[in-house]
Amino acid sequence: MDIEKVDISGVDIIQAGKGPDLVLLHSLLAERSVFDEVLPELAKDFRVTLPNLPGFGGTAALDNLDPHVDDYADFIFDLMQRLNLTHQTTVLGNGAGGFMAVSLAIKYGNYFDKLILADTGHGFPEEGKGPLRLLAKRVEEEGMKSILDAAMARMFPESFINENPETIAIRKTALGKCDPQAFAATARALSNVDMSREISGINNPTLIMVGLEDKTTPPNMSYSLHKGITGASLVTIPNCGHCPQIQSSSIFLKEIKSFLIS
Repeated sequence: MDIEKVDISGVDIIQAGKGPDLVLLHSLLAERSVFDEVLPELAKDFRVTLPNLPGFGGTAALDNLDPHVDDYADFIFDLMQRLNLTHQTTVLGNGAGGFMAVSLAIKYGNYFDKLILADTGHGFPEEGKGPLRLLAKRVEEEGMKSILDAAMARMFPESFINENPETIAIRKTALGKCDPQAFAATARALSNVDMSREISGINNPTLIMVGLEDKTTPPNMSYSLHKGITGASLVTIPNCGHCPQIQSSSIFLKEIKSFLIS
């Protein structure tokens, strides 16, 4: 598999594979390497575009210090335009990337084709907003290292953490390099967004998948998306947390290919 680093100022982005375009957007609790395990298989059938979101990896933070999720959608749309991605492009978002993909579909859905939403939502319930704001505050005061254990507990079930120390170490190292201010800004943007009224206007063919042990964006948030987006399909993944591309990669790949190829 050949990986090409794309030369776009201020954006850390790679592409791999050939075929229909597929854009992958990572979670708040990760960066683009969270898709490393599934990238070789996806690249067999698609040209996969993997950006680091603002403030992650080598991508510059947004100029707006108090951004809305819509600002991230604008960033992604601008990136897709600069890459000349076609109207046949599929966008997949996990976690925060999923919220951004929902906003993207609301604002710019006519410019791309299918939508895949993995462990995300249209807005957090009240009980979910507080932890995001606490993460933001702690990162600003104490740095990224202060929240790495909490982030892992939000990404994966305890049993997975105990049984996969090497994976957890890799994920901590990757997340620890994020810009603390950008992380905090993204977390606050997620805590403030509510797209419940707008999702009925999404017309993109949509697949929603959710790990049934996800503590960050619990299944009810995906069920609400499924109910609100006309014609959306729903896949539930037992014994899986927030990142099915790591914890349940075979199911993740099977469902994506079934949705996009069949």
